Amino acid sequence: MRIRIPILIGLIAAISLLASACGGDEGEKTITVVTHDSFNLSEDLIRQFEEEHNATVKLLPKGDAGSMTTSLVLTKDRPEGDVAFGVDNTFLSRALDAGVFEKYESPLLEKVPAQFRGEGEGFVTPIDYGYVNFNYDIAALNAKGIEPPKSLEDLTTAKYRGMTVVENPASSSPGLAFLVATVAYFGEDGYLDWWSDMRANGLVVVDGWETAYYTNFSLQGGEQPIVLSYATSPAFEQLFADPPREDAPTANILPPGGVFRQIEYAGILKGTKQRDLARKFIDFLLSVPVQEDIPGQMAVFPVNEDAAVPEAFQKFSEVTVPVAEVSAADIAANRQKWIDEWTKAVLR
Repeated sequence: MRIRIPILIGLIAAISLLASACGGDEGEKTITVVTHDSFNLSEDLIRQFEEEHNATVKLLPKGDAGSMTTSLVLTKDRPEGDVAFGVDNTFLSRALDAGVFEKYESPLLEKVPAQFRGEGEGFVTPIDYGYVNFNYDIAALNAKGIEPPKSLEDLTTAKYRGMTVVENPASSSPGLAFLVATVAYFGEDGYLDWWSDMRANGLVVVDGWETAYYTNFSLQGGEQPIVLSYATSPAFEQLFADPPREDAPTANILPPGGVFRQIEYAGILKGTKQRDLARKFIDFLLSVPVQEDIPGQMAVFPVNEDAAVPEAFQKFSEVTVPVAEVSAADIAANRQKWIDEWTKAVLR
C-alpha cells in the first residue's frame, strides 16, 4: 500500500536534505559510516560522540571487508557515506588506487607505533589489528581423540579430513589474509600444492567470517572443529562465556610464518559533505575510550599504545611466533593473480 505525502511536508523534507548535503553548520548533522558487518562499538560511546558534536551517526554495513571495499570502489563517484571503517592491509591498495579516500592525518597518530603507520600515504588511519590464523574447538577434537594440528602441513593429513573451514579470499579479508600467508609460508611454487591437498582432504569454503565461525564451526553447532579466524577469538570466547569460565573453549594454531597480521583502517570518503565531522570521527576512533572498547567489541587489538587490553587477550591470544612477511607492494601486484589461481585450485 502506498501513501501520498502532502506536498508541503515533501518540500520541507527536500529542503532539509539539501541543507544536510550542503554541510550547513546549523542544526543536527548526520554522518554515515560505511563498515563491514563485524563493526561494533558500545552504544554509550556512539551516543557520547553524537551529543558532543550535535550529530547522528548512521552505520551502513556492507558485508565482509572485501565486499565493503568493492562497494566503496564501485560507488566512489557517488559515495554512500562520509567515513569508511574496515578496509584492511590486504585490500587497501585497491581502495587507494581507486581514489576512494581523501587525505587526513589525525593528531592522535603520534600515539600509534610506526609499524602500523607504514601504509596508506596519509589517506587512511590505522585503528586496530589482529592475527589471522586457525582456531580449534578443544572439546570437539578431544571427543574424537585427535591431537590438535601444529602445522599447516598437518591439516592435509587424513585424520583431519573434512574438519577445516576457511573463507573465500575473493570476498573475505581474513580469507585473503590467510591466502597471502600461505604464499609466504610455502612460496610461490608451493602454496597451490598445499591448497590442492586441502581440497582433496575435504576443505570447506564459505564466503565470509561470520558464516565460517557462527555456522560452520563446531563450537557454534557446525560440522568443522577447525576454523580460519583470529588469534583473539579464544580470548573473546572466554570473556563472554555463558556461564562464565576460567579457561577458553578454543585455542590457536600458530605455525611460525603461517600467521598474518591484519591491520584495519578508517578513512574519509572523497566527496563527503561533512568533512569536519568526518575528521572528528577519525579522531574519535583513535581516542583511548574507543580504543579500549574495541577489544571487547570486535576481538582485535587497539593501535593506540595508551589503550589497555583485557587480561584474557594476554592469557589466551598472545602471538609470539614470526608472522608472514609479504610487502604491501607484493600484495598489490599479485593479489588478483593469487585469488584467481586459488579459485582454479580450490573451487573449480
